[in-house]
Amino acid sequence: MHLRRLLAVTVLRPLVAAGFAGPDVLDLVDPLIGTIAGGHVFPGASLPFGMAKAVADVNEELQGGFASNDADITGFSHMHDSGTGGGASLGNFPLFPQTGCPGDQFHNCLFTKSDRAIKRVNGTVVARPGYFAVSLVSSIRAEMTVANHTALYRFTFPKGGTGESQRTHEVTNAPAPYSPLILADLTDLSNSRSEGSVTVDARSGRIKGSGTFSPSFGIGKYTLHFCADFRGAEVRDTGVFSDDGAVNGTQTLDSSSGGSTAGAWVWFERPKSNEILARVGLSFMSTAQACKNAEAEIGDFDFQATRATAEKAWRKKLSVVSVDNSGISKSIQRSFWSSIYRSFISPQDYTGENPLWQSDEPYFDSYYCIWDSHRTTHPLLTLLDPHAQALMGGSNADNVLADSYLKGLKDGIDWKMGYEAVVSDAEVQPRDWTVEGRGGVGLHTRSVSRTIEYAYNDFCIAKMARAMGKAEDAEKYLKRSQNWINVFDASSRSILNLTGSPDEGDLVDSGFRGFVQPRYTNGTFGYQDPALCSPMLEFTGCYLNPGGHETYEGGAWLYTFYVPHDQATLIKALGGPGTFVRRLEYFHNTPGLFYLGDEQSYLLLFLFHYAGRPGLSAQYVHKYIPSAYNDTLNGIPGNDDSGAMGSFVALVMMGIFPVGGQDVYLLVPPFFREASITNPHSGKTATIRSHGFDDAYKNIYIQSAKMNGKPYTKSWITHSFFTEGGLLELTLGSRESPTWGTRKADLPPSAPTQFQR
Repeated sequence: MHLRRLLAVTVLRPLVAAGFAGPDVLDLVDPLIGTIAGGHVFPGASLPFGMAKAVADVNEELQGGFASNDADITGFSHMHDSGTGGGASLGNFPLFPQTGCPGDQFHNCLFTKSDRAIKRVNGTVVARPGYFAVSLVSSIRAEMTVANHTALYRFTFPKGGTGESQRTHEVTNAPAPYSPLILADLTDLSNSRSEGSVTVDARSGRIKGSGTFSPSFGIGKYTLHFCADFRGAEVRDTGVFSDDGAVNGTQTLDSSSGGSTAGAWVWFERPKSNEILARVGLSFMSTAQACKNAEAEIGDFDFQATRATAEKAWRKKLSVVSVDNSGISKSIQRSFWSSIYRSFISPQDYTGENPLWQSDEPYFDSYYCIWDSHRTTHPLLTLLDPHAQALMGGSNADNVLADSYLKGLKDGIDWKMGYEAVVSDAEVQPRDWTVEGRGGVGLHTRSVSRTIEYAYNDFCIAKMARAMGKAEDAEKYLKRSQNWINVFDASSRSILNLTGSPDEGDLVDSGFRGFVQPRYTNGTFGYQDPALCSPMLEFTGCYLNPGGHETYEGGAWLYTFYVPHDQATLIKALGGPGTFVRRLEYFHNTPGLFYLGDEQSYLLLFLFHYAGRPGLSAQYVHKYIPSAYNDTLNGIPGNDDSGAMGSFVALVMMGIFPVGGQDVYLLVPPFFREASITNPHSGKTATIRSHGFDDAYKNIYIQSAKMNGKPYTKSWITHSFFTEGGLLELTLGSRESPTWGTRKADLPPSAPTQFQR
């Protein structure tokens, strides 16, 4: 497989919305959505899937580097992940500029994270695809943009050199003379460095360095290298700093003490134009490769040209989607386009930067993580960027591969090897099930959710095997996909504390029986309160914390519904369509029971389709959008998980929800009069057009539909609509239709019917 550059830039036509000239799409992208209250979104400068990701780093809620809180800024670093849960990731080798050093003595400048931490000026943050800027109270304006492996910073210093906002040193209590110093710190966001070295060239000021760091999740360590060059001022002096302070005349420093202070600095004469440009190349291979990357990508230090190139790359990436935005609020438009944008931030294209083996094969990393992204992110990329999806590689990789195969992705993929990989996942128990493959039955933790999700993995393998003509394998894995039934206890009940009072007299029987439960090797069932790990009861009790729970990031209420491949069997087990619908509505309507901030919950908005009530799916979509998903700083209900929440919103607003791992898209009315996707391979356009649309969203129920002019009664479509192009017309009304999508023949497929087709 040969990599064809994803980020080739061409001159692009202006974005159009259903034939009407629209605004620059980048004006409708707000990278700051989700940068507070646990969203952990990276809002800085990046290319689509770019390795270099530059932003200001803060010292509180720092998982995305920057957060829209009142935290102090500690530096400007060049690699980040977006929307991560848990610990902070990357943020390696931050730069930090200072206008000068008090007393005109370099050792009086501030070198440690805690000493140099500084407030930003409120209202000065500017975030836009390919660009980020912020002003510090030291009167320094920091701007940044990127190429694929290189970050470019422009630090603008106060013209007077010592403006009123310039910080003073607590020893001299005097303004610092105007002689800027910029340091490069051998640290990362989580202070995880175990080894490190740095050199600074006394003549040119070039700083090169390496560090070995720990990941925020997973095992092992990684080593990263950087190369920083500067333009705009003459070098006055250079040196290094450590726990012992800063020294000049020394150009090399090795540090093997994890978490210790270490780095290099360059002291400049007064800049000619009050600006200093800093270019930082990155590589996982070597410092030489980092320098080579920087010189090849941003050889001329042209900030405006680099920013313009990045913006063109983003316009090209977003141009496959168009919508009729007439009458639609700017809030909805920003939420939509920002969601699509976040879906292209991660994973990162590390092709040519994998130190584990030499190959020109595509290599993507920083999947955060496939457990989250296989549900909506990868299906969205299959629609909007099938080439990138074909280049990309928990056991949920099975679902990603099956989804890609069933939707016809080729692009040089060795599907024989791909099938071998999913079978290996299914059959070979790894040494560490937490980072690869599947765990065996002897692992007494999260047994319920693992059983259920592994059952779906097996179904995806069965679909893939059937499509490849492997009938025996298809039968085997189809049978295994029914293993979810083994943890379904038809007699279990859920007694809820709806008031939160400790008085047991306030407990209420939900009225529904039958929940998934842990099961022992002798065949008997244990009991886990079905409300456990919902906002109602010990919300965070089922995360990565050890012991005491048999589900992950959700409870038995959620996982009882989570059978994406065989809703027909589940509906029967839960008492039939009527009872199923009442139970699903109860789940959504009971405060504290349902949480839409974890990705496996997305499907539960659309399960009404399988019971012949697709109108209710549309109703609940509008319950959560825009109440939980909107264009505010906290406009997502949980961490974004590499755009998993963004991709969910983007898909739903276009009127489709993919059942990841299957060739099935469930239909709801788009949030626009018309939404179109142009297939980047074929150039064909698929359009969903709504008749009777109203921008107040009162007509949210599909009454009837036509596919290319012919009546269409199914509540779902297949991927062929997007590869072949066409027009799907929806007639909307203010009340749920008693006929459209309600007949048995019109329901989305379940396991038995899928294997009959």
